Amino acid sequence: MTEQYEVEFVERGDRESRFLVRGVTPAFANGIRRAIVADVPTLSIDTVRFVENSSVMFDEQISLRLGLVPLSTPLGEFEEGDTVTLSLDVSGPGTAYSGDLVSSDGMVQPADDNVPIIDLKDDQRLELEADAVLSTGKDHAKHQGGVAVGYRHLQRVEVVGDRDEYDEEETNILRGVIEDDGELVPTKEFDHDLTNRFPGKEVEVHDVPNAFVFHVETDGSLSIDELVTAAAASIGDRADELEEAVQL
Repeated sequence: MTEQYEVEFVERGDRESRFLVRGVTPAFANGIRRAIVADVPTLSIDTVRFVENSSVMFDEQISLRLGLVPLSTPLGEFEEGDTVTLSLDVSGPGTAYSGDLVSSDGMVQPADDNVPIIDLKDDQRLELEADAVLSTGKDHAKHQGGVAVGYRHLQRVEVVGDRDEYDEEETNILRGVIEDDGELVPTKEFDHDLTNRFPGKEVEVHDVPNAFVFHVETDGSLSIDELVTAAAASIGDRADELEEAVQL
């Protein structure tokens, strides 16, 4: 029997989104979170060969910075362990940025062009070649395409009556997304304070069973859609492997 899941976007962008998934268990929700962080491969600079470095920084420091530059990663074009070479040749005075990196593959580019690498003074030069390797977040954090991934229960708010006019009104802070008469409302729209949305009302808040709101932010190596879809596919692949192993 096939489980039916419902997915609805609350906020949607290329790099940051919030979406609701209904019909999943807490274990499955956590599995999606872990897969986004650890199982989706991205390209990241791993090895650097310096031709010239007359800057004030050691080779190792510059290599560390280069490894943290997100690179666009086309899904399905590479296998884990494949490499792409990038080069950098910048002379001072001026700042070397991620956008100065030149890739040997047009599909692989810095996700942001304005990440500063180093300031170069007069007569200083930085020339290097770097190999970006495809790997996953479980091998190294620099391969985590999901830089901020979390989830929480969808919460339903029910008005149960009027607040006593003699009661002192106190703030009622709630963060995330609420369901109010079938409408999904991010709590930031009322400054996370239920008394702003329901002035003078007594309300009750309940977790909606098996409904979770995910907040996902990517470093730009993959879009939100690509990242989440690949994470879900990785869970399916592991489930298939387990089923095959059990049947042996």
